[in-house]
Amino acid sequence: MALAQILDNSKLIVAVGAGGVGKTTSAASIALAAARRGKKVLVLTIDPARRLANSLGLSEFGNEATKIDTTEIGEVSGELWAMMLDSRSTFDNLIHRVSPSEETRKRILNNHVYKHLSTTFAGSQDYMATEVIYDLYESGEFDLLVLDTPPVKNALDFLESPGRLVNFLDKRVLQWFLRDNKQKSSPFGKNQVVYFLLGKLFGEHFVDDLSEFFYEFEKLNEGFKQRHEAVVSLFRAPTTNFLTICAPTMASMDIAKFFLEEFRARSLPCVGVAVNQVHTCEVPRDDAAEALASISDIYKKEQPVVWAQLVKRLSLAHERLRALSLSERKLIDGLREDLREYQGLQLIEIPRLDSEVHDLSSLCTIGDHFI
Repeated sequence: MALAQILDNSKLIVAVGAGGVGKTTSAASIALAAARRGKKVLVLTIDPARRLANSLGLSEFGNEATKIDTTEIGEVSGELWAMMLDSRSTFDNLIHRVSPSEETRKRILNNHVYKHLSTTFAGSQDYMATEVIYDLYESGEFDLLVLDTPPVKNALDFLESPGRLVNFLDKRVLQWFLRDNKQKSSPFGKNQVVYFLLGKLFGEHFVDDLSEFFYEFEKLNEGFKQRHEAVVSLFRAPTTNFLTICAPTMASMDIAKFFLEEFRARSLPCVGVAVNQVHTCEVPRDDAAEALASISDIYKKEQPVVWAQLVKRLSLAHERLRALSLSERKLIDGLREDLREYQGLQLIEIPRLDSEVHDLSSLCTIGDHFI
């Protein structure tokens, strides 16, 4: 199936890969390409460098969807929206949704232990991204969502994130803290040694807050479990596609192939691999003097030494570019051969632009390679 057709049939596209390979730019380019094809698209980024905001011509944007002005690139039949993840407010909103009652919600949000823990979980951007994208998907407001996943040290972090809080809230873990404590009369129940030590270290108020936190969070277990199952189902839906982004280097391609194996093992839909920032060298010869023959006479006469140095350096630069291009071509051909064992996966090459991607026109140029 052609990538353009996949774009038309998808409701969620997830860009994954190692850090520094251009996931943010690729996600924005795909979103803009889909908008040019008539879709109402939202791209969600978790990139702390906020490069996406610059590419879209925005000084900044946050946890509310912002419509992008696309008039600079001509008529766009669809709409492009962008959003930056605000992890803390996302976690608070999640508590609102899964709390069984208003009273439980208020006690948790006002609990000092929760306030500290929510900051810790808020740092887990990959988990928060799954929560936001699920809500956006369920809202039905957009035809297509494009998720720019966070740069993670462990490539599996994003794939495993939906179940992280469920494991934390496992009833066997909570019951250890809540044993014989249904009435909250004795924090930690039979675990009086724990209570005594924590009380000595942090004070009795901390222990009371901790006991209340676990007592109230036990009520959320079922809600978080249902949420986890819904997110996993979304990732496996036929309208979801994962796209692996990599650089034309051996290390980056190895990570891309690792992702492909994980997608296959987890039965997650994957459209293929995009190799970003590929160096191209269409001129096979590196004779700078011949290439500059039309302007050489004046400079040869006036600045012969400078001219000779310029020609030498240009020839060396071209030789290095050509060698780099040939080296990358060998790696890309090897990756293409490896993809034969995966049915229907595509290999997309995105050439390196002459300048940094900082506007919609540049995103259009990159997006053309995706469709």
